[in-house]
Amino acid sequence: MHLYEKFCRETVAENGRLTQFQLDYPENFNFGYDVVDAMADLAPQQRALVWCNGEGQEEVFTFADLCRKSNQAARVLHRAGIGRGDHVMVALKRHYEYWFVAVALHKLGAVLIPVTHMLTEQDILYRLNCSPVRAILCTPQNQVPDRMAGAVAQAGLDCRLFTVQEDVPGFVNLTRAMAAEAETLERLPTRAADPMILYFTSGTTGQPKGVVHDFTYPLAHIITAKYWQRAQDGGLHFTVAETGWGKASWGKIYGQWLVGSAVMVFDFDNFDPKRLVAVINRYGVTSFCAPPTVYRYLVKKTLPPMPTLRFATTAGEQLNPEVFRQFTQATGLPLMEGYGQTETTLLLANFAGWAPVPGAMGVPSPLYRIRLQNADGIPTPVGEVGEIVVLPQQESRPVGLFSQYLQDPARYEQVWAGGVYHTGDAAWQDENGYYWFHGRFDDIIKTGGFRVGPYEVENVLMEHPAVLECSVIGVPDPLRGQAIQAVVVPAAGCVPGPALEREIREFCNSRMAEYKWIRKVEFVPALPKTISGKIRKTELRTQRASKEEPGGEGPWQNSQNPSGAIPERN
Repeated sequence: MHLYEKFCRETVAENGRLTQFQLDYPENFNFGYDVVDAMADLAPQQRALVWCNGEGQEEVFTFADLCRKSNQAARVLHRAGIGRGDHVMVALKRHYEYWFVAVALHKLGAVLIPVTHMLTEQDILYRLNCSPVRAILCTPQNQVPDRMAGAVAQAGLDCRLFTVQEDVPGFVNLTRAMAAEAETLERLPTRAADPMILYFTSGTTGQPKGVVHDFTYPLAHIITAKYWQRAQDGGLHFTVAETGWGKASWGKIYGQWLVGSAVMVFDFDNFDPKRLVAVINRYGVTSFCAPPTVYRYLVKKTLPPMPTLRFATTAGEQLNPEVFRQFTQATGLPLMEGYGQTETTLLLANFAGWAPVPGAMGVPSPLYRIRLQNADGIPTPVGEVGEIVVLPQQESRPVGLFSQYLQDPARYEQVWAGGVYHTGDAAWQDENGYYWFHGRFDDIIKTGGFRVGPYEVENVLMEHPAVLECSVIGVPDPLRGQAIQAVVVPAAGCVPGPALEREIREFCNSRMAEYKWIRKVEFVPALPKTISGKIRKTELRTQRASKEEPGGEGPWQNSQNPSGAIPERN
C-alpha cells in the first residue's frame, strides 16, 4: 500500500482513467507529521529531495533527513515564538532549506507565505501591510535581506529575521541555529481546517490578492502528481518553478511526496535550456513539468535525447499546438496540458488514460464537479463558450479550493456568487469531453459583433518562425469597436519593420476566419509581464489606448491599412 492510499479511495478503469476519487483524512491531518514523518518511518532511506545548483554543488536528502531537518528548523522557530496561526514570510528561492522550513512551519501550525526573491521593497511592504508577519526567512543572495529589512522598518513591524547558509547583520543564521537543536519534535496540535499557506496572486489587474489554503490542500494534489504529472513511487519529478509561486506547491513537494516520488531541484538564477536538459539527463529525471514558455525555448534548438524522461506536462498559460508538435517530434513524448488557478488545485487536465489533444485543457478532475455556464448561470451546450465554474460538493467547499481571500470577504463572496466558484475563464467543450480555453473574460476581444479569444490568434502567430513571443489584444477601432492587434517579440535575427509586419499578417490571416484577422502588428523588445512571467494584457491595452489621444496615431492604423477597413484577402 502506498502512503497516499491511506487518505483516499480511488477507482481506475481498465484503460487507466481515474473515474472516481474521494478523500478521507483525519480532522488533525498535517502534511508534516502525516506524510513527511510517516514516510521517514515507512522508507527512511528513500530519496525525497535531489538538489543541485549552477556552481556544481549537489545534495540528496532522504525522507529521514527531511524529518530530522524539519524538526530542527521547527525547534528554532518555536524558540523564536512562532506557533499555530502565526504568519511567516519565506523567500528562499530554490535553496534546499525551503523544504526544511516549509515542513517545519506546517508542523508548528503556522501560516507559510511563500514569496519570490524578486520582489521590490515596495512589493514586500504591500504584503506586510496586508499580512503582518511574526518572522521572515530569506535568502542571503540578491540583496534580499536589505529589501526585507527595509520593508519591515517601513511597516513598523516587530518580527524575527532569519537567513540561511551565511551570516547577515540583523538576521539569525537558521542553518547555524538548526545545528544546535535536537532532531526530534513532539507532535503539536493542529487542525485540517486551519490556514496552512497564503499565496499572493501575481495579478494582471489591480494589486495582488491574498489566497489562503488550509491543511487539506496537499491532499488535493495527489491527482496532480499521480494522474497528470505521472510522478511515480521511486521516481524523480522535476517542476521548473521558484518556491515563491503556487506552481511549487503543485510540483515540488506535496503530491509528489504523497505518491513516493523524489523532487528534483535545480537552484539557478539565469534560465539556460541546455543546462536544464543536462540536469534532466545527469540525475535521471522521470517526469517533467514546465510552463509553455520553457518548452518554447527548448524547441527553438535541437533537443538532445532525454532517455530517462517518461512524462512531460505543462500549465500556467495556454500551450501552442506548434510547440506541442515540435516537442513531441523531438522526444516522442506528448505534452499533457493542465489547468488550475492559485485559488484551486488541478481542475482540468489531459490525464492518464486519456489521449492527449494538442491545445486542449483536458477533461475535469474527478475531484471536482465542473461545468460551463453563461452569464445567467445556465449550462452551455457542447461547442458554445461559457465560464468555467466549480460546483460545491454537498453544499460544502471542495477540498483543494481556497478557504478565503485575505481580509476581503466581499471578494470571496463575489467569486462564489450563485453558489458556484467562478474562475473568470472562458472555454468551450467538444463532443469528446475535452475543454478548450477561450480566454479570460476581461481579455476577450469584441470585434465587429464577434467575440475572439486572444489565444485563438496567438496560436497561429506562434507558428511563424519570426515570432518568439506574442500577445494579442483588442484596441479601439471606430468601425469594429475593437480591432485585433498583435504585439510581437521577434526571434533572433529577424528585422522588425513594415515588410515583416506584412508577412506575419498575411501568414496569420490566411489561416484564420476573417473575423479573427490581425489588423496591426507591433514589434517590441519585450512584453510586460508579472514577476511570475504572465503577460500583462491590461498594461498593453492601456499603453495603446493612450495613442487615441488627439494628435496620436490611432492604434487601429498601420501603413498597410490606415483606414482600418477590412482588407481584401489576397
